[in-house]
Amino acid sequence: MKLYLLFLLMASATVLSPGPGVLMTLSNALRSGWRASLPGILGIASGATIVAAISATSLGLLLASSALAFTLIKILGALYLVWLGLKLWRSPGLALDEAADLRPPRSAGALFLESLTLQFTNPKAIFFFLSVLPQFIDHDRPHTPQFALLVLSYAVLVILIHSGYALCAQRARHWLKSPRGGRTLNRIGGGTFMAFGGLLALSRN
Repeated sequence: MKLYLLFLLMASATVLSPGPGVLMTLSNALRSGWRASLPGILGIASGATIVAAISATSLGLLLASSALAFTLIKILGALYLVWLGLKLWRSPGLALDEAADLRPPRSAGALFLESLTLQFTNPKAIFFFLSVLPQFIDHDRPHTPQFALLVLSYAVLVILIHSGYALCAQRARHWLKSPRGGRTLNRIGGGTFMAFGGLLALSRN
């Protein structure tokens, strides 16, 4: 499989970037603590795995038979990353729920289902699997094992990175809610996305 390390870097940037999943993990951790937020993190990873499997395997059939489609998807993926980076760079800080601490804790099952279904409406994750993930498939080898490795890698990154967010949420509580902290987080993520968009556009398959 080609450029696996680059895939891990791009996937990490995608998972790290502020979005619905990150916001939910931070809110759960601030409300209930790191351990109580774990079911939600597993739900996000499970939802991402399902979306990735559906998107990647169905699109893979098209890409395997059309070099033009593969090139167009590659260009579209690069443009999407640059656009996402610009949008993130210019966005305000995360709008964490100020009333999170006042709500009663939810059950592990409720957190898991809520987080899992969130991924089905998360355009960032869907577009990543449709336009970015297929770039790292070697078309001279069987597709299914490669898709499985990439999807599993993404799910593991979700668990690790979101767990890190949850662990840091309590200590960084005031910084995360401050305008300066939110802007800093967005600009780091935005710059990373734009850089990876350029790398994807210049990469050779």
